Amino acid sequence: MIVGEVLGLLAVGAFAGVVSTVVSLASIVSYPALLAFGLSPLAANVTNTVALLFTGLGAAFGSRPELAGQGPRVLRLGWLTMLGGATGALLLLVTPSETFEQIAPWLIGLASLLLIRPPRGGRHREHGLLMRCALFAVAIYVGYFGAAGGILMLAVLSSMLEGTPAKLNALKNVLSGMANAVAATGFALFGPVDWGAAVPLALGFLLGGWFGPKIARRLPGQSLRYLAAACGLAVAVKLGYDAYTG
Repeated sequence: MIVGEVLGLLAVGAFAGVVSTVVSLASIVSYPALLAFGLSPLAANVTNTVALLFTGLGAAFGSRPELAGQGPRVLRLGWLTMLGGATGALLLLVTPSETFEQIAPWLIGLASLLLIRPPRGGRHREHGLLMRCALFAVAIYVGYFGAAGGILMLAVLSSMLEGTPAKLNALKNVLSGMANAVAATGFALFGPVDWGAAVPLALGFLLGGWFGPKIARRLPGQSLRYLAAACGLAVAVKLGYDAYTG
């Protein structure tokens, strides 16, 4: 790749990393950019997932205040998202994408509406089977494609757990990162990863993932939830239009 393309992907990754950690929409920025740089849809998808691993690393480092004391919870829920990420990666490599493309807008739209709903007190459903199944299903989606997958995961975590939006967002970033890590390993071994594009994109993701939590923790009240919900609804409309009219 020429120097201009490398710098361009670095900038795209930095911006997408911030977008990922704040409103969970990294792939909406980075995936079209990879297509614009000439990658095929499958190569762009797997390359994006491999690079996204570094968003999780940057976000974990940048979210240390919000993650304090959440280590046991990460361990309890992380294995579930890792298993889901592996399942999603396998599905991507062996199945056509049309079905997921048609279902995704409805999932993202519903999750966005759930985020708008005011949080209720007294809910502790972390160990409930239904919530864990929902988290596993979201992790499959993250490993498969992941466009707005963080919004789906944030909606599930908001229903499972109590906590400030910034703390739930930090947990979402780590759990999504764990799902991505497993999927990225599978893609690195068996998928058509474009490493020339993946490396500068990953470095950008690392920087953006580190900086994003600094923005998220400064958003007042429930504004982080509402911002993510508004972006998610916009993405659901766009993906729905593409899936059903393209």
